[in-house]
Amino acid sequence: MKQSIKKYFNRERVMQAVFFTAACVSVLAVALICIFLFANGVPAMKKIGIFDFLLGETWKPGNDIYGILPMIVGSIYVTAGAVLIGVPVGLLTAVFMAEYCPKKIYRPLKAATELLAGIPSIVYGFFGLVVLVPLVRQIFGVVKTDGQSILTASVLLGMMILPTMIGVTESALRAVPRHYYEGSLALGATHERSIFAVMIPAAKSGIMAAAVLGIGRAIGETMAVMMVAGNQPRLPAGILKGVRTLTTNIVLEMGYAAELHREALIATAVVLFVFILIINFTVACLNRKITRE
Repeated sequence: MKQSIKKYFNRERVMQAVFFTAACVSVLAVALICIFLFANGVPAMKKIGIFDFLLGETWKPGNDIYGILPMIVGSIYVTAGAVLIGVPVGLLTAVFMAEYCPKKIYRPLKAATELLAGIPSIVYGFFGLVVLVPLVRQIFGVVKTDGQSILTASVLLGMMILPTMIGVTESALRAVPRHYYEGSLALGATHERSIFAVMIPAAKSGIMAAAVLGIGRAIGETMAVMMVAGNQPRLPAGILKGVRTLTTNIVLEMGYAAELHREALIATAVVLFVFILIINFTVACLNRKITRE
């Protein structure tokens, strides 16, 4: 009996060590990425000038002019458009799957949404280039657009964040205790009112987490956006005009960049990294506020 107890505790200690090591490796990986980015990006900002770099409207590496304001604004526009399109559709789809979907079509629908998550970004980009770009060009041809625009990129990214939004939101809705819904019905609320006034508010923490994951996917996407956004390093003149995002700016020029040009691209990655940190920090604060309420 004593030997079996000792073996149990030894195994438990071994597994604790394994989990601790895995956690340390994860933290170390994040720390190394941060050190690399800031060690190579911050000096470049100082050489160029922080305000010239962040607020400059011209990007001409050949003339040593590095202003990323157009890319910052472009990333914000495209991400905001994707959120406006993807989050409502994903939320309503998750509500349908959790509360309305017949059992016969639930499995095929669930499999379809999960399949969307497994499609490579380049395939999404090719779909956008072949289908969405000509469609936007045909619909809005009156205003002389070639189809590669903020609108096209937003629609495509909205499609790409749907699997994350649907999966996490559905799980959050199903995690809400069922007596919330039943109690609402007992008080005289309709099925729809019980869902939208009770179930969704109760699951708002999970829904917000889904939205954050969707924002992270949208702001960090590269290949698909590069194929449909137009890649024009200038301030957006409208949602039907081309734009270049921070990620596409790095991918397009990193292959041949050298010296200050390369450092400026790494500094661009620093700005993108800071954006994501700000988003995560803001949402964490909102979640704490929601939990306290």
